[in-house]
Amino acid sequence: MRAVLSTGSNMEDSRAHLASVARSFAAELVAASQVYRTAPWGGVEQDDFLNQTLIVDVDCTPHELLARCQAAENAAHRVRDVRWGPRTLDVDIIALFDDAGHEILISTTDLTVPHPRAHQRAFVLVPWLELDEDATMGGQRVELLLRALPDTPDNQVNPA
Repeated sequence: MRAVLSTGSNMEDSRAHLASVARSFAAELVAASQVYRTAPWGGVEQDDFLNQTLIVDVDCTPHELLARCQAAENAAHRVRDVRWGPRTLDVDIIALFDDAGHEILISTTDLTVPHPRAHQRAFVLVPWLELDEDATMGGQRVELLLRALPDTPDNQVNPA
């Protein structure tokens, strides 16, 4: 199964936190985007984020992948006090594809794929397009989703 993961951090050594995720998936890593700096999303006053997208080929279930992502967050001492607040590390499953390249759709109490707000976030779409200019999500080209975003400060994504 191919997975698109979005990682983000705006606390402590953010680059090291992002690198820790790439290391934990090193054997399965297909591609890693450059690191981008983005304004915080969601209206909570906080520092800018560093974000990176990873594409990995994993041999596990989606829920096992979720557990691996949460383990990486826990290793970085992630605390969930404020929704969309500052964090040491965030690792989200953005999209999943089977071996034939078909998108996998999941909607359970603890996992929704594709990520329900990914289409609204330039910090997800820009690094993903860097890795795959033909990327699609939810039957739509990621490039077109990105173009549809409003020109607002939280949609400004710059190499870090």
